[in-house]
Amino acid sequence: MNLSNNFQGKAVIISAPSGAGKTTLVNKLLGVGFSLLFSISACSRETRDGEEDKKDYYFLSIEEFKEKINTKDFVEWEEVYKGNLYGTLKKEIERIWKEKKHVVFDVDVVGGISLKEYFKGNSISIFIKPPSMEVLSERLKKRNADDRKAIKNRIEKSFEEMKSIDKFDKIIVNDELSISTKKIIKIVEKILK
Repeated sequence: MNLSNNFQGKAVIISAPSGAGKTTLVNKLLGVGFSLLFSISACSRETRDGEEDKKDYYFLSIEEFKEKINTKDFVEWEEVYKGNLYGTLKKEIERIWKEKKHVVFDVDVVGGISLKEYFKGNSISIFIKPPSMEVLSERLKKRNADDRKAIKNRIEKSFEEMKSIDKFDKIIVNDELSISTKKIIKIVEKILK
């Protein structure tokens, strides 16, 4: 991706099955003081309580999302869950690089693999692994964001996502948050030097 100001920052790609703690770890990274900005993904799903457009996601209708696919506005996109499209807009990366910052992504596993292929050596991809599938299931239930059927779908998808773990540069087992935070900070510190 070429920009007029020629600054091309690094891409820090954080992926995990839903409920593994990737968003918590991304927020810890953003609080360290690194020259990082969060890439806001686009999605076609309904907003959840407390979510804001252009802060948590760019909330688009299915029609708007498909139009952006047709005009090649995405670096990557996919149907993460039936009827729910998610993607990374090119303009979002341009926005971050114009500020001469590095970009951090909080994306699902397939999105993480696609971003790694796109950014190649200018990136680091980190897989956040839950300590066990039982712990993951409990975290999803405690989150109270989804109904039983949605939780069941997320757990089934997690089993599939775990099969792609070897496609990532680094793996962090998120059992103890303070230890996981130290590990992710150390990894990111290295690539940003």
